[in-house]
Parts: sequence; structure tokens; C-alpha cells
Amino acid sequence: MADKVHAVLHDAIMSGELPAGSRLRIRDIAEQVGTSVMPVREAIRRLEESGLAERQPHKGAVVKELSLAELLHVYDTRLLLEGEAARLGAAGIMADEVESMEETYEKLRAAIKQGQIVEMLDLDEAFLATLYRASRNPVLVSTITGLWRQCRAYKIVGAVEASTDDSLWRHQHDLLVAARDRDGAAALAASNESLEEARARIRAHLATQAQGAAGD
Repeated sequence: MADKVHAVLHDAIMSGELPAGSRLRIRDIAEQVGTSVMPVREAIRRLEESGLAERQPHKGAVVKELSLAELLHVYDTRLLLEGEAARLGAAGIMADEVESMEETYEKLRAAIKQGQIVEMLDLDEAFLATLYRASRNPVLVSTITGLWRQCRAYKIVGAVEASTDDSLWRHQHDLLVAARDRDGAAALAASNESLEEARARIRAHLATQAQGAAGD
């Protein structure tokens, strides 16, 4: 039952149904899922261990919300790790893995056209995970996917903000070309460009936030 409750809560957080800051009320969740409170407590503990939930005074467990400054640190780290994963992955990728990336890319483009933001993010992560797994470094891949979970809420917002331009698929296209060519340097460049654009958006939000605080 704890696995079931964890899966329900995890999916709700990943889809944005439970946005950052949402309270995880144990008895309410138990009633919704149809279980006792013990599996819910265990599921929430797992969410806390994975960085998706945290304890707050007078609130109990809530879906974790990163400040913009914390989010910037996450993206700084992603920039370091994902560039190397892309470089190693493109250099060592196998033909069947390239084919998997091609299939996922086509589904990704379709999801973007249909405005399915959460589906698009799931496909984007699947696309990148295929490339990164080709690095043959499971610790690197596990660390990166953990960072994805931490910034999932921002990724949803960022995807909505970017939905009118080509940034949702352009870098993936460049990564796919690099994988086809087994070009690690090109993959590194495409990964860095994508994450640097995201980091620039976060810095812009931070600047706006700072200006608002100064105005107050």
C-alpha cells in the first residue's frame, strides 16, 4: 500500500496536480486512496528522502518548493553533469539507442504541437535519459534524474513560458543529430546551450524579484 500511495503522490507532483507548496495532509490522502494512515506516512517519508517533499513548521509535510536562488544552483549543477553525460553518451551510443531517441523525438514534437506540456516533459526526460544512459555511468544518470525531480515544478512553468518558440525541441534535435553522428563535442555544445538558456531565464526571474523587493 505504501508503494501505491507513493506512486499516486509522485505522479500528482510530477504532473503539477500537486504544485509546490501543497500540503500533504495524511488523513485526507488516506481517505482519497482508501488506506490507513501508516502507508501514507511511509510514502511521504520516501518523498522527503527523494527531495520532493519537506517538513514545515505548523504545516507538516508539503511539496517542496525551491527558491529561485536554489533553483539556480540546481541548474548550475545540471549544466556540469548533463554536458558530460551528453558528450559521453553521444560518443558511445548504440544504433538501437539512436533509434529509440528518434522515436521519442517524434512523439515529443507531436506533444508540443498538441500543447501537452506534462507529456512533453515526460518525453523530453525519456529522450535525454536514453542518451545519458549511453554514457554507461549509472551513478551519473541517477544523479541527473534526481535533479530533474527537484526542479520539476519549474520545468512545467518554463515549458509553458517557452511554448511559443522553438526552444522546446530545437536543442533535442541538435542532440539527436549529434547522437547519429557519434559526435560528443556537438552533444556537449547542444546540452550546454539548452541549460544556459534555462539558467538565463531563472536569472531574469531573480532580477525581477530583486527589483520588486527594492521597490517595496
